[in-house]
Amino acid sequence: MHGWGLEERYETAAGTVAAGRAGDGPDLVLAHGWPWSSFSWHRVIPELAEHYRVHWYDMPGYGQSAKSNHQRTSLDVQGEIFAELLDNWGLGRPRVLAHDFGGATTLRAHLLHGCDFEKYMLMNVVAMRPWGSDFFDHVGRHVDAFQGLPPHIHRALVRAYIEGALVNDIASDDFDELVAPWLTKAGSASFYRQFAQADEKYTAEVEPLYSEIRCPVKIVWGQDDPWIPLKRGQALHALIRNAEFSMLPGVGHLPQLEAADAVVDQVLRFMEPKLPSQA
Repeated sequence: MHGWGLEERYETAAGTVAAGRAGDGPDLVLAHGWPWSSFSWHRVIPELAEHYRVHWYDMPGYGQSAKSNHQRTSLDVQGEIFAELLDNWGLGRPRVLAHDFGGATTLRAHLLHGCDFEKYMLMNVVAMRPWGSDFFDHVGRHVDAFQGLPPHIHRALVRAYIEGALVNDIASDDFDELVAPWLTKAGSASFYRQFAQADEKYTAEVEPLYSEIRCPVKIVWGQDDPWIPLKRGQALHALIRNAEFSMLPGVGHLPQLEAADAVVDQVLRFMEPKLPSQA
């Protein structure tokens, strides 16, 4: 069974990016969101790698990728880096699965930077205004007040923030791994830098273009998402012509950890891996 890991490093315009890949078959790229990392995919990667050549990475400013003072990691940059990585990997038309900010990132790559996808799944994505939770909005308006918190208070804040995304229990080790990248000195600074650089103009620029998406799309949404409500997913569905839509009952904002089997099922049904005899 293939597992998650970050054995690869790529130098990009936004710093060093940690990445990994596994499996064989059609290329499938996983794009995580905020405040996650590619680790959020670790429960779905083994099964997906039985059908696809799966690629994943930590966005600049996240996980094991570079975190540095004055680093720009806003969604305009993330869209450019996604396009840069596809070029580095030599992927001309991969399948793409995007979650949360990974949605806006890959939508920008597709609609503004010319990246073509074979099939495209958007799962509980940031794609339309307004963004995120009330807490996200509050911290974004008062970033200076949160920077420099004592480590134990910062740790409690990160844990509480991540807990707010979930409606189902996840493994304690998984939860700790989601929190860990933000607890170092560089990680703490990067955590608040993401709030400071968040700007809804980065989705406003592409929202009018959603009818121009050039590939089959499926939208998948956790029914009980506390951060981005189901009605936002339904509104996105209305903007993307001929997109499929599936709801995951009883699931929150992090389906790949809350309901991994259901996510794998959705991917396999929609992405349709080619069998060797079909190649």
